[in-house]
Amino acid sequence: MLANIDLSGYIRRENGSAHLDLAVEGMTCAACIGEIEHGLTALPGMIGARVNYGRHRLSVNWDEARLAPAGILDALRRLGYRAQPYIPRAAEEAEARHMQHLLKCLAVAGFASMNVMLLSVSVWAGNVSDITSETRDMFHWISALIALPATAYAGQPFFASAWRALRGGHLNMDVPIVIGITLGLVMSIFETLNHAENAYFDAAVTLLFFLLCGRVLDQAMRRKTRAVAGNLAALKAITARRIDEDGALTLTPAEALKPGERVMVAPGERVPADGRALSGATSVDEGVITGETQPRDIAAGDMIYAGSLNGAGALTMEVTAAGQATLIDDIERLLERAQEGRSLYRRLADRAASFYAPIVHGAALITLITWLVMGFGFRDAAITAIAVLIITCPCALALAIPAVQVVAAGALFRANLLLNAGDALERLAQVDTVVFDKTGTLTLPEPRVANAPDVPADLLALAGRLALSSTHPLAAAVAHEAGRAAPFEGVEERPGEGVRLVVDGSEARLGSPAFCGFTSADAPVHTGTSLTAVQWGERRALLEVRQTLRSDAAAIARDLATSGCGLLILSGDRPEAVAPVAAALGVDAWRGGLTPQDKIAALAALKAQGRKVLMVGDGLNDAPALAAAYVSLSPVTAADLTQAQADGVFLGERLAPVKAAVLVSRRARRLMLQNLGIAAIYNMIAVPLAFLGHVTPFVAAVAMSGSSLLVTANALRARLGEGSAAAREAVPEFGVRPLTRRHDNAQQDTAQEVTP
Repeated sequence: MLANIDLSGYIRRENGSAHLDLAVEGMTCAACIGEIEHGLTALPGMIGARVNYGRHRLSVNWDEARLAPAGILDALRRLGYRAQPYIPRAAEEAEARHMQHLLKCLAVAGFASMNVMLLSVSVWAGNVSDITSETRDMFHWISALIALPATAYAGQPFFASAWRALRGGHLNMDVPIVIGITLGLVMSIFETLNHAENAYFDAAVTLLFFLLCGRVLDQAMRRKTRAVAGNLAALKAITARRIDEDGALTLTPAEALKPGERVMVAPGERVPADGRALSGATSVDEGVITGETQPRDIAAGDMIYAGSLNGAGALTMEVTAAGQATLIDDIERLLERAQEGRSLYRRLADRAASFYAPIVHGAALITLITWLVMGFGFRDAAITAIAVLIITCPCALALAIPAVQVVAAGALFRANLLLNAGDALERLAQVDTVVFDKTGTLTLPEPRVANAPDVPADLLALAGRLALSSTHPLAAAVAHEAGRAAPFEGVEERPGEGVRLVVDGSEARLGSPAFCGFTSADAPVHTGTSLTAVQWGERRALLEVRQTLRSDAAAIARDLATSGCGLLILSGDRPEAVAPVAAALGVDAWRGGLTPQDKIAALAALKAQGRKVLMVGDGLNDAPALAAAYVSLSPVTAADLTQAQADGVFLGERLAPVKAAVLVSRRARRLMLQNLGIAAIYNMIAVPLAFLGHVTPFVAAVAMSGSSLLVTANALRARLGEGSAAAREAVPEFGVRPLTRRHDNAQQDTAQEVTP
């Protein structure tokens, strides 16, 4: 059936080979990556196959003369996977439907386990008192009526995964789970038919409930790590005004532009392609592309990048790169490569799971054979083998990591840090180097009025209200001083000068110093400072607008260095703007004027030195570096695409969540290792007891659940000690308040000015 899909409209042809992106269904763990890639690269004519596990997307490249697209789909079907053309919106919808299905399965399993457990308690109490055989059988049959349909529905994710694995000729962790649950139910029915004292319906549904908890958590974490590539589309111009040979303007799709063509970009429009300016007096805002804090004045011959926002003047440019060859598309490709490289980290746990399944099966089979050889009946041998299979079910192992993740993520949530990646805690715990972007990360996203305390309060408030009616770039910084006040009505704007209005009988002005009565001799000279002025009648004041450091930036930099982390600043902004920030923070290692490729190269150099790098950035140009870094964080003010690549997003105007992330994660990692140790010790003790026949399937299920509760209780310790203390230091500022103390605005540090 898959071979009948029409793929012709989705195939791209470049350099004599064909390319296709496919959405793959059936991937349940990162071990599927190697299976798919190795299986497809063995096909004759296949040039390359790469899986993006975060998006469940497969990119294939093949020789059309030797291999047909239908052959690729058939190969995937033989491996146990279904595929269709990758359409981002359809993939998102399919992922959402799968999550809803998992939640329904979890609800059914939880409902069934609670009710069956209530019935089991009655049987246990009756077995030590005066319950009759008929009453006990009735309770067992009622349990069966609840457990069998509930397992059939709630166990679908595990049944489907195990079946695909077996059909593909390999084992995964779901195979022993399915065998244990199925044999437990079959043995329970057999025991009920023979009026036995114990049945094991409760063990089966309880096991299923615990495992679904882990599966839902993993799915929720993985969904958040997927790139939101559609956000890039908002930065791309859809159409362009092409200048024909006769000088006429023709509206054409931006994708259809070719190098050498001339384009006119109107004021306020986004540049449709990379190119060189030919004429026009304007400036472009390319902060989302290069990280520059100020609009750049454009002269003839200057390079301009697609996605930049043109200023107030019309611009004529010559296209040098268009379509998929622009800088913004290079950024997207860097994101893809960096994400795929990160998936190697996730393969380790699943590789261990591939060894776990045959060991569990082997232990149960050896138990069955040994008991039969020793002369025991098949019933006793089968019950003992099932007990071994259940007691070795990887419930505690499956919860060892997610349980700590949930508790630690809650502690970080109270510290105003939201995690996007399930394995972020593990990677944060190993960080030994922290790399910061400057603009919007170490500094506040928008400039502020640096000398606000020196300006009379009424004049500053008046300036803020006037700024609400201005379109000048500096007005946004001044408007911040208006607080919640409403803008004035009837404000007159004079282009190039400012705005004016009569307030309480006196003229009020906001704009250039000259517009407000200042001379050039009155204006102080500070590099990196922009001046605007306010006048109200005879009173006037100069407003110095510049970037400011986040209030606790210096303290957090000092604390991170004390905790053993090396510090580095990598910025796309001008070196002369980066230097004072580095000096204010005491950071000796810094670089400015970097492109996204430069940042990737710098991170690669640190990786080659064996460093585990935490990257903190907010701009679109930081997104590839965030994806390529060992682990990454971004502020909530970052671009949507940048947030999608980060492993965590922090709220507020402070950097305290970055410190909390490092300390909490280090404690969480210790607890994860402890939980894995608990699971291993549990198996070392429980398996021999089960093998010797001292454990029934019911006791095995209780022991298995007990080990799960033990690792969960240990995980709760992530809320205690130094980790939570660091979390409480991160005072929320956007409505997420900690439960441990009141928010005190008076305790906040004042913002630190940065003067290059």
